[in-house]
Amino acid sequence: MSQEFIYQSIARSIEHQIKKQVYKIGDKLPSVREICREKGVSMNTALSAYYHLESKGLIASKPQRGYFVSYSHQKFPGLPETSRPVRDEDADETESLISRVFSVLGTDSHVNFSLGVPAISLLPAARINKSLTRAMRELPGNGIMYDSIQGNQKLRNQIAKGSISWDGNLAEDDLVTTPGCMGALSFSLMSITKKGDILVTESPVFFGVLQLAKSLGLQVLELPTHPETGIEIEALKQAINQTKVAACLLVSNFNNPTGSCMPDEHKQAVVDLLEHHQIPLIEDDLYGDVYFGNHRPKSCKSFDRSGNVLWCGSVSKTLVPGYRVGWIAPGRFKDKIISTKLYQSVSSTGILQEAVGNFLETGRYENHLRKLRSILYSNSIQYLKAIGNYFPEGTKVSRPTGGFLIWIQLDPRVDTALLFQEALKHKISIAPGRMFTLQNQYRNCIRLSYGMPWSERIAESLKILGDLSKQSMR
Repeated sequence: MSQEFIYQSIARSIEHQIKKQVYKIGDKLPSVREICREKGVSMNTALSAYYHLESKGLIASKPQRGYFVSYSHQKFPGLPETSRPVRDEDADETESLISRVFSVLGTDSHVNFSLGVPAISLLPAARINKSLTRAMRELPGNGIMYDSIQGNQKLRNQIAKGSISWDGNLAEDDLVTTPGCMGALSFSLMSITKKGDILVTESPVFFGVLQLAKSLGLQVLELPTHPETGIEIEALKQAINQTKVAACLLVSNFNNPTGSCMPDEHKQAVVDLLEHHQIPLIEDDLYGDVYFGNHRPKSCKSFDRSGNVLWCGSVSKTLVPGYRVGWIAPGRFKDKIISTKLYQSVSSTGILQEAVGNFLETGRYENHLRKLRSILYSNSIQYLKAIGNYFPEGTKVSRPTGGFLIWIQLDPRVDTALLFQEALKHKISIAPGRMFTLQNQYRNCIRLSYGMPWSERIAESLKILGDLSKQSMR
């Protein structure tokens, strides 16, 4: 086991004890020498474990005295309620709000809590650029020719190899490459639905899915969703019994925007239910690699035995957003997906897919992910602390166990569309909750990204947001 794994394991054990209140605020932790003796590790490894906990703000050192617990998970805000979607559609308002939020994205002068990708400083730009140079050198015609319709072979091979980590057991021929994960979702919906069909989703749900479905003339049925475990299975059963559902689209791991992760038994139940009714499941597994636990969570595709699950993924949130490299394992819908891709894009951007395939082939991707996961987990703790300290009493916050998005439920008196406008005056951008539904709901909610390196500016911006939220309640 590497030094990195050892210190993280030690830190995780201590954090678990803090979470369970074995160690309470003010309690002294074992000395560095005790950790070395008990765990059989070096002084550097023991110190790294404590530095890791310090970076999350859970412990603090006192000169000549040692390390003490400075914060407890018990002080985190409560969880948001399970959503109860209403049937009162107003899609125009959703579009208007999305346009306003996107108008300030890419502005370096703003703190963009609304941006749904990690900061570029957390991505291995130099190394991926080397992979691109290699692709240009090795591909026939230096990469300027059309690629095969199914997509770059090296990339598909690497994705198939990686699927063993979540019991996907895919072969490269099971995969079709796409222009990002949104391309995979688009090809899926175009292939298996028609205008007027009913699409079932979680609620709240990523606004890109809503806009895509609307552009295809689909009816979106938003279902109750728990902030930790995802879509309510009983609500899904009821929807299937009462309406003619054409397809179901779920973000199974670390949902955007709530951060929920469906337990394995829920995934199994949903796959079995939809298979029984012959309703295709489009699975957006864009965030599955950004987990904070010991292993990657399984996907719905892990339980698919009939090819009914169309598993969609990408490196847009973990490696290179601008390359728009994604893929889909479409199961029994493979021929339809290939036909749709042919009509929509003819071919793939082979050189960019080859570059990503090269990067994955070297093993650098997993090294990068380990560092990214560690930073994002630390950030999530810092955000929960800051929200608990600065936001109004009664604020509720999701507890993501992966990804980089957090969902906040404020007092009903707070209109987050107005809060967005006030925050802009302080050069802070947020994503109001109303963006993540076609219905008249979530007006007192916001989605924040913790994908930026933690800094005094981030902490101060969260304090300003908290103060503005309190002012909105007067």
